[in-house]
Amino acid sequence: MKQNKLIIFMPSIENGGVEKNLFIIANYLAQNIDNITLITASKKFNHKFKNITVINPKINLNKSNGRKIRYFFCLIELLKLLIKKNSYVLFAFQANLYCALIAIFFPKLKIITRSNSSPTGWSKNYYKKLLFKLLFKRIDKVIVNSFTFKKELRDKFNINPICIYNPLNKEDVVKLSKKKLDFKFFNTNKLKIINIGRLVDQKDQLTFLKSLILIKKKIDFRALIIGSGEKKYELVQFIKKNNLKKNVRIINFKSNPYSYLKKSDLMIHTAIYEGLPNVLLEALALKKYTISTDCPTGPSEILSNGKGGGLVKVHDYRGIAKKVLEFSNNKKNKKKINYASKTLKRFDYNKNLNKYLGLVNNFIN
Repeated sequence: MKQNKLIIFMPSIENGGVEKNLFIIANYLAQNIDNITLITASKKFNHKFKNITVINPKINLNKSNGRKIRYFFCLIELLKLLIKKNSYVLFAFQANLYCALIAIFFPKLKIITRSNSSPTGWSKNYYKKLLFKLLFKRIDKVIVNSFTFKKELRDKFNINPICIYNPLNKEDVVKLSKKKLDFKFFNTNKLKIINIGRLVDQKDQLTFLKSLILIKKKIDFRALIIGSGEKKYELVQFIKKNNLKKNVRIINFKSNPYSYLKKSDLMIHTAIYEGLPNVLLEALALKKYTISTDCPTGPSEILSNGKGGGLVKVHDYRGIAKKVLEFSNNKKNKKKINYASKTLKRFDYNKNLNKYLGLVNNFIN
């Protein structure tokens, strides 16, 4: 019986861009590499992986258990494998710090990690930052998904990560967007605005809603938020309190949001920090004008410092409102959309997946 060469570690699979990239990258690697094992506590996603051995902790875990509990039981499964044969290559999409700690006890273990979001989101914690500084040295290769992200890690942690962009399957996005959609809320000649993302602090949909209050008396619009998360109740109450119920809808996460995106006129992204937001790439693939916060990291790089879309400061709802009004007056929109569309070649699906394959092969061969 063949021994496993590669372990992919993702204890908590949820609904977001990181997970989307996990499915794409893991399945591409499995087409070219034998005997891949994935460790995750999220059993409901097992069917997403083809030709991959999936290991779930025996105890039944779900989102209500919290990430740290899922990390703990998945780490136990990882240790079981490493005790039998510690010369594996470990590719961690999550829990990078824990994986680096484990490497101390398994000197033959090679570790590749993929950092998913800017350290701006967590490096304010002094002790966590210190631990990362110490443990990054034990990781054989760190992957990031934007060059500004690479610069942040190099400057803050004195390491030299490799940048591999998120693989964008433009043809697939366009194909899925053509799926028939019966959504009466968007069956209107009014300006249709969309925001897609988890309903969490990081995505800052409150800034999006505050911008809509400012434009409400100036233009007719319909705004849709697609996402699920802990902030939903707060957002719903804000909508009620500010008399936005006729203008704004929130619907739960959709595995195929592209039909909704296709029907929209404008995408607005309000994150506080990112890595490289897939949703901006997908909006541009459908030739939608995009306004985004210039958060660390990704949006400025995707939108070519504003040449391919609108950029505003984080939390700047007034700036977003101004950009929306400019868009409604059709100022330079087609020019920016066309410019952004031409730059999407950087994120080509096969090009970036081959970079992942080449990197992993260097470790397992």
